[in-house]
Amino acid sequence: MELPVDADRLRSDIEANAAFGRLDLDDPESHGRTNRTGSEANRKARDRFVDRLEDAGMEVTVDAIGNVAGEWVPDSADPDAAPVACGSHLDSVPEGGIFDGPLGVYAALESVRAMQDAGVEPERPVVVVSFTEEEGATYGNGLLGSSVATGETDLEEGLAYENDDGETVGEALSRIGYRGEGTETLDPAGWDAFYELHVEQDTTLEDEGVDAGIVTTITGISHCHATILGEANHAGATAMNERTDALAAASEFVLDVEAAANEIVAESSETAVGTVGSLSVSPNASNVVPGRVEASVDVRDVKAESMDAIAEAARESLARLERDRGVETDFVRPSVVQPEPMSDRLREIVHESADAAGRSAIDLHSGAAHDAMRIARVTDASLLFAPSRDGVSHNPHEWTDWADCAAATEVLAGAVALTAGGDD
Repeated sequence: MELPVDADRLRSDIEANAAFGRLDLDDPESHGRTNRTGSEANRKARDRFVDRLEDAGMEVTVDAIGNVAGEWVPDSADPDAAPVACGSHLDSVPEGGIFDGPLGVYAALESVRAMQDAGVEPERPVVVVSFTEEEGATYGNGLLGSSVATGETDLEEGLAYENDDGETVGEALSRIGYRGEGTETLDPAGWDAFYELHVEQDTTLEDEGVDAGIVTTITGISHCHATILGEANHAGATAMNERTDALAAASEFVLDVEAAANEIVAESSETAVGTVGSLSVSPNASNVVPGRVEASVDVRDVKAESMDAIAEAARESLARLERDRGVETDFVRPSVVQPEPMSDRLREIVHESADAAGRSAIDLHSGAAHDAMRIARVTDASLLFAPSRDGVSHNPHEWTDWADCAAATEVLAGAVALTAGGDD
């Protein structure tokens, strides 16, 4: 259905939220913020969000892991019906952008306000939610609030995560007033549907010149760790043919991972990626042959078999290096998050909403993780994208034009209304 949104109101919300943790950079193109869970900026962002939910006539709750939710139950809705939920997160990475997370939170709120302004009478309640610590920049590995809410992570375990200063999630939430009472959390399994709008963080929509992306699958992610042991020795006194150089071996490992990913892209899955993004070299001195290297590998794809193939290629690379270079190696794969398909039902509804609003939309995959992938484990979920300028994200130069924010929000609002039974 066509459901106009108030573009100025949406912009005002996002700009006001951007003030919390704003970076004072001498760059007119910079719009950065640092809003880490438990910070004063995070408290202020949460406070404002609660105020805006209440202004829209929503009943606000804060659960045991700090997830903030507002529920709209108009007279037309059955209060016992499974609600339609939508939202994202308010936290950021250090020196991040102003749209990553807040666009989805305030677009969700704007969807409710657009329904109210248009006199839409939904049959189901509508919930607007901001999940705690999506980024994983301060606590855990990310998606914390949605992981606890869906049972992927135990509440006590989640509350016990510590930041670099040794403060736990529970302590930080209590300090800023957002540690909900008791042990109750949101129950996404009881939702009829969940929608999340996010900036794309890539250039597909910008390149294609379309208003919205409708995600088919959120990529799987596997983290691997490799250790390569050589022999540290004097860089001047050790002949080249007498060295067991761990860093030289690691350089081949990095290229082998890259080659394996490129082979998968060429032969079976163009969305596969493999990255060695971190090296720790010991003793890390210019006059010492490196004796030890630890490497972190990030493997992603919408196909689990592609991720497995790249990880196996990494193992084979290390085995070859042991034979060819005399190093000792170790390889572990402690984390595997499987690819998560989005709901076909909701994807069709989003396409219907885009058509009704006269907005262009295409299907695409997500190469980054989002709360929607956790929610999809327990109920139907849909992830929408708005265009990102040059694909820049997690950066003060992250930017989505205000008109693009409004266009994607119109698509979201229409989808929420259709799903909630407000299509009359």
